Amino acid sequence: MASTPRRLFGTDGIRGTANTAPMTADIALRLGQAAGLMFSRGNHRHRVVIGKDTRLSGYMIESALTAGFIGAGMDVLLAGPLPTPAIALLTRSMRANLGVVVSASHNPFEDNGIKLFGPDGFKLSDALEVEIEALMAADLSTRLAHPAALGRAMRIADAAGRYIEAAKSTLPSRLQLDGLKIVIDCAQGAAYRVAPTVLRELGAEVVAVGVEPDGFNINQGCGSTAPDFIRAQVLEHKADLGIALDGDADRLLLVDERGALVDGDQLLSLIARSWAQTGRLKGGGVVATVMSNLGLERFLAAQNLSLDRTQVGDRYVVEQMRATGKNLGGEQSGHMVLSDFSTTGDGLVTALQVLAVLVDQRRPASEVCQVFVPLPQYLRSVRFTGRNPLEDPRMQDARDAATRRLHSTGRLLIRASGTEPLLRVMAEAEDAALVHEVVTDLCDLATLIAAEG
Repeated sequence: MASTPRRLFGTDGIRGTANTAPMTADIALRLGQAAGLMFSRGNHRHRVVIGKDTRLSGYMIESALTAGFIGAGMDVLLAGPLPTPAIALLTRSMRANLGVVVSASHNPFEDNGIKLFGPDGFKLSDALEVEIEALMAADLSTRLAHPAALGRAMRIADAAGRYIEAAKSTLPSRLQLDGLKIVIDCAQGAAYRVAPTVLRELGAEVVAVGVEPDGFNINQGCGSTAPDFIRAQVLEHKADLGIALDGDADRLLLVDERGALVDGDQLLSLIARSWAQTGRLKGGGVVATVMSNLGLERFLAAQNLSLDRTQVGDRYVVEQMRATGKNLGGEQSGHMVLSDFSTTGDGLVTALQVLAVLVDQRRPASEVCQVFVPLPQYLRSVRFTGRNPLEDPRMQDARDAATRRLHSTGRLLIRASGTEPLLRVMAEAEDAALVHEVVTDLCDLATLIAAEG
C-alpha cells in the first residue's frame, strides 16, 4: 500500500487554491468522513481536534471537515486559530484520536491546506495517507454513523492558554527575558495572539507586528518568507532580536541586532552545540534535509556530531529522528523540530532555545547566531504547468553535465516542490560564480521546456 502514489497528499498534507480541487468543501467533507472512520476503533466516543490559521477560506474548510467527522461519529474539538504545533500538542494532551490543521503555511491567502496528526501528535505516514485516499474513493454510505451515533462539535475554551503555558515551560526556569527587546512578526497568521503573549510573560519588551489578520493578509509582505520586513523592523526599533514566523508558525527566521539573517542551518548548529555541551543532545548528531548547506555538515563533523540527511519535508526529518533516537532536526527554511518539546516544527519554541543561549552567554545575537561560514549556495525556482521539466531528456542531460562541472567540491539538487508547481534548482560549491552559472543555465533550460508545454 505504501508504494501506491498519492494523488491528494503532498509533502505537507493536501494543499491547493481555495474552493478549487483539491481544496474544496466536498473533498474536505470526504476527507473528514474517511479519516474519521479510519481512526475510530472500538465503541467509545472518538475525538478530533481541529485548528486553523487566519485565512478566509479556513471557515469553509473547517466547517466541511467538521461535518465529515461528525458524520463518521467523531466528536469535534475546535481550537480556532492556533499554531500547528499547538494542535499537535492538544491532540496528545486531550487524548484525541486525530488532529487536523487547516493551513497552507507560508503560501498566500488564496491557498489553503489540510494536514493530519495521529493520536501521538506526529504527522501521518505516507502509507496512512494512501489508505485515507483509498477510503475517500470508496462507497462510505453504509459505514457512516447512525443518527443516534453522530458526533458533536464544541470549542476548546482554553486552547490558547494551554499552548502558551507549554511554550513558556521550554525556557529553563532559571532564565528570564528581562532586558531584551524583541520584534516578533506573526505573519498575520495563526500565532498572532499566542507568540507575543509568551514573550511578554517571560519578561521581554515586545514589538509585535503582523498581528492584525483580516483573512486576506496572511504572509503578505511579512513573516518568514519576507525577510526584508523583519530586518527593517529590528533596525527601526533597535531590537536585540527579530523573530519572523510563517502563517502557521511551524517555522521561523531570525534576524540579529545588526539586521543579519539567521537561517535554519545556523539554528541547527547553534542549538546542537549548546545541547551537546550540556548533555541534552541525543543520538550523537542532528537530522537535516538534502537542502542544508555543506558548511553545516562540516561544522558538525568538527564537533564530532553526525548529520543525517533526508528528503525535503519536516515529516521526513521527524521520521529519521525517531528512527535514530535524535532529538534535534530541521530544515534550512526554518522548520525546526525539537522533539523534547514538540512532535512537529515549532517556530516560537525554537526561538526560545536561541534566546536561552543569548541570556546564558550575555552576548548579542550577532556574536552567537552566526555559527559557521556557509558555502556559496544558490537556489532558484521555475514555475510550470503540466509536465515537470525534469522529465525532459534535455533537462536530465543538463543535470548530468552540471554535476560533472561541480565535481567533488559541491552539490546539485533539482526537485519538484511538494506543495506548489515549481521546479527547484539548488547548487553549492566553493566557487560562487560557478554555482550561480550552473543554476542559471539549468533554470533557463527549465523555463524554455515549461514554455513549450
